Amino acid sequence: MTGAVTAQEINQQDSKWFTDGQAKIQEVLARQPNTGRAKNVILFTADGNGVGTNYAIRLFAGQKAGGLGDDYVLPQEAFPNLALVKTYTTNGQTPDSAPTASAMNTGVKTKNTMINVSEDVNVGDCAGITGNELTTFAELATAAGKSVGLVSTARITHATPAAVYAKTVHRNWEDNSDLPEGCTAQKDIAAQLLDVMTAGTVDIAFGGGRRHFLPEQVTDEEGKNGRRTDDRNLIEEVKALGGQYAWDDKTFAELNTKGGNAPILGLFESSHMKYEYDRTGEPSLAEMTETAIKTLQNNENGFYINIEAGRVDHANHDGNLHRTLTDGVAFAEAIAKADELTDDADTLIIVTADHEHAISFNGYCGRGSPVTGLCYEIDDEGTKHLDTLNKGIDGKPYTVAGYLNGAGSILDEQADGSYSGSRPDLTNEEAMDPEYLQQALVPMTSETHSGEDVAVMAKGPWSHLFNGVIEQNYIFHVMNYAMNAKIDAD
Repeated sequence: MTGAVTAQEINQQDSKWFTDGQAKIQEVLARQPNTGRAKNVILFTADGNGVGTNYAIRLFAGQKAGGLGDDYVLPQEAFPNLALVKTYTTNGQTPDSAPTASAMNTGVKTKNTMINVSEDVNVGDCAGITGNELTTFAELATAAGKSVGLVSTARITHATPAAVYAKTVHRNWEDNSDLPEGCTAQKDIAAQLLDVMTAGTVDIAFGGGRRHFLPEQVTDEEGKNGRRTDDRNLIEEVKALGGQYAWDDKTFAELNTKGGNAPILGLFESSHMKYEYDRTGEPSLAEMTETAIKTLQNNENGFYINIEAGRVDHANHDGNLHRTLTDGVAFAEAIAKADELTDDADTLIIVTADHEHAISFNGYCGRGSPVTGLCYEIDDEGTKHLDTLNKGIDGKPYTVAGYLNGAGSILDEQADGSYSGSRPDLTNEEAMDPEYLQQALVPMTSETHSGEDVAVMAKGPWSHLFNGVIEQNYIFHVMNYAMNAKIDAD
């Protein structure tokens, strides 16, 4: 032991908690900032994965591994550098994913609903976009000779992945049928992806959203119609560029990852990809991450890739904690795979979220209380919880986690339009059913985002620049600085 600890005998000095604390001090003291240039930049975003949701994923993963959960360490939690991130936008205390993803990809904040467009424009003002388009990090990476990729379990025209390449005054303009009449100043988001793939700004795109790339009269491989009304088949246009296309796990496995200049497009669902809990016939987030990185690594100049666990957000909106957490674990597996495939010396890996949700944690739960189940009493004589449940003053048990609002509201609409109700008496088995919707207070068809801070965790070149409490747009500036950092060899 060192420092003040050696000045006198400390009764607890042989405790594992104490010795672990001392070991952590030595680990931190031994760290040296990496001030090399980032050849590669990987931005991981679990949509809606704020500090609270991340905590729930940690408990879930740890309990699935046979432990109590709270002492488990997710891959990103072992990264040496971190900060808290303010997620508000120029007009929203609570953000949506469009301006938050834009902030990370452009270095400036903007209004809710808009992607990579200046805050000076009104939402939905098609004509106003001209001259107010923002330069993206992907464009800067391409100018530096790097390859660019994006991976998402959501539609790749959805807000977070679209922020890698698109510029739009409304995030919902995913195909031309969504554009307002007379809007000619900008293209729809799917058409913009085709443009940047043609230009070589985006080399790989994996995710869902097939319907936005096909004409309405065309049926896809799974029997679902496209939505485009301009007769453009963007999938065939990618193929005409010499590009590769995959639509399921089999065609995905057949992709040539040896390199080349032609783009690769993977569209694995008509809309969003399946939740990890329900996944069949399509690649996992970790598998898409591995294929994308191995392909992008063929460029000796390096790459930028944005990898999104988009459906963490959607399950939170549904109030379905089980699917939130299974997708969260899949996100952690993708991070571990990327870390395995890259070198800390030249690869900056950033793990963050665009925003949090209205998730909350209830009561004084004993350790090991199942995070998707009920809150058990603390054992005053041991470590793991007792077998007796904590209860409210209504005499009924409550779940470890819930939501302030959402579809699981305990309030039901009455015949006169008012809302009233009471909490159901719930068993742990019922609460842990994967289909269960967590109890909520305010009745809503879809649970909402929250404006509270999220975390950013990072490793690699210049990751030590993440420190304290930061604005979300600062993430772009760290990526850009790391990619262009001067090194002694210069």
